[in-house]
Amino acid sequence: THVRIMLTTTAPGKLILCGEHAVVYGRPALAVPVWGVQATVEIAAAPTIDTGITFDAPDLGERWTLHNQPTHPLSVLTQFTLEHLGMTAGNFAVRLRSTIPVASGMGSGAALGAALARAIAAWYDRPLDAATVSALVYEGERLYHGTPSGIDNTVVSWGQPVWFERTATGPLITPLQIGQAFTLVVGDTGVRCPTKITVGEVRAGWQRDPMRYEALFDEIGTIGGAVRRHLAQGEIAAIGPLLDRNHALLDALGVNVPPLQRLVEAARGAGAWGAKLAGGGGGGVMFALVAPSLAALVQAALVQAGAVQVLVTVVPRSL
Repeated sequence: THVRIMLTTTAPGKLILCGEHAVVYGRPALAVPVWGVQATVEIAAAPTIDTGITFDAPDLGERWTLHNQPTHPLSVLTQFTLEHLGMTAGNFAVRLRSTIPVASGMGSGAALGAALARAIAAWYDRPLDAATVSALVYEGERLYHGTPSGIDNTVVSWGQPVWFERTATGPLITPLQIGQAFTLVVGDTGVRCPTKITVGEVRAGWQRDPMRYEALFDEIGTIGGAVRRHLAQGEIAAIGPLLDRNHALLDALGVNVPPLQRLVEAARGAGAWGAKLAGGGGGGVMFALVAPSLAALVQAALVQAGAVQVLVTVVPRSL
């Protein structure tokens, strides 16, 4: 029986530093959590005994019940989580909030999922470890991405920088060593583009011209290895040109768009060490790697170039 009246859980947004798209084809990707934006889930006891599970997501403009919309991605995740815990659906109200821009490459869906799975488990006094949360969210993400790389659920569930590779036996996940804290300025184009769309376009291109695409993926993979080494050694400025090159390769894959390019060029013009689109592309966000003293200047340049939201985040050095 429950004495609990209410509880709250959170999960961060995420950014892929390098390796998006190529990660689907077996190359490594590096990603970091972004705590400046997050998903929050509140669970409260239902006012009456027979409401079942109700969901309210004001930021998405959605309200539904588990009973009425069992195929909603978050309903499905709720069922997976309950099955994992060996519990049947009780009566409680779930409220989902998120400051992570939706369909923008920052893992908004995965973060809501991770916070939700954690909240349900905590409600039943059965806390889940990061690996379990990640696996549950991945199962849910498969519904709306088709073949997600697995990186979003990993980063938001662990809440730490990761090196990520898909292998035949499953994802290979290693904590990323960060030798020196670094500052990122994230600019949102305001253009929404679900990951599924650009992933599908890249797959079609790869099927048409596999040799060209594999060569692009190979170079992106090489960049990932170099970025990993510089990060471990705390050589932050050296990563800038590698990010610029990764952006050019994503452009060659066809996922860059003019609103992203404008922001990338504005950041470079304001003195960023490097800048690239992040996530699926087609819209969404970009980020610039900057000296801390230039963060405000780059932020202003992005606003002037049309960013609808700009966020400055610091990735701390590894403990």
